Amino acid sequence: MNRLQDRVALITGATGGIGAETARRFLAEGAAVFLVDLEESALQDLASDLGDRVAFQRGDVSSEADMQSCVQSCVERFGGLHVYVANAGTEGKLAPLVQTSDEDFRRVIDVNLMGVFYGVKHAAPAILQAGGGSIVITSSVAGFVGSPGLGPYCSSKHAVNGLMKTAAQELGPQGVRVNTVNPGPVDNRMMRSIEDQAAPGAGDTVKEKFSAMVPLGRYSTNEEIAAMVTFLASEDSSGCNGTSYVVDGGMLSV
Repeated sequence: MNRLQDRVALITGATGGIGAETARRFLAEGAAVFLVDLEESALQDLASDLGDRVAFQRGDVSSEADMQSCVQSCVERFGGLHVYVANAGTEGKLAPLVQTSDEDFRRVIDVNLMGVFYGVKHAAPAILQAGGGSIVITSSVAGFVGSPGLGPYCSSKHAVNGLMKTAAQELGPQGVRVNTVNPGPVDNRMMRSIEDQAAPGAGDTVKEKFSAMVPLGRYSTNEEIAAMVTFLASEDSSGCNGTSYVVDGGMLSV
């Protein structure tokens, strides 16, 4: 406990399953937490539930101006920034590449890739100003393999892994570690969307098929992903930089 005592963390995609659970863990470890997401009412509800040492601001990660403003507000509210969690993401619409519109492809790239770029670009200087810290990016096992129907998503996550490696080389010598967490299927809203898009009205069947691809025989949980994020945010991972940490129940081992 208290691995993040006196640290300040900013989390995007904060009201989603992984984001909210990460915020809870950070608070339990002693951090102050700044929440960012698209829906202000959801942010208000989460902040009320989490209690003290929490602030929030509505922000669209695909807007550089929004991300710059959120980082600035976090620093003004808590006096600095030590941990940035780039967690916001979208699965997009499932479709073969030849049936994917330019608009749908770009939307996924704007959120999943440009959103990470804008966040790292503006969070890193603040973390450096505070004396160093950690950037944790939520990627995916889709950053290593392809998946039919998920071309934009897989493309964005492959790119995010490359962005992380570059940022780790640039920022590591200055005291900022950068890593990705790469979940497999997680039992939350995003997978419900993918299941329902893959087989409208028969999402449970899709879940069974996905679960059968995982040696542990089940989806990972929000709590399991948040535990890895917390480790990478803390000094327990002081030697970890430029690496993808897979939490997939063994899915990629098959």
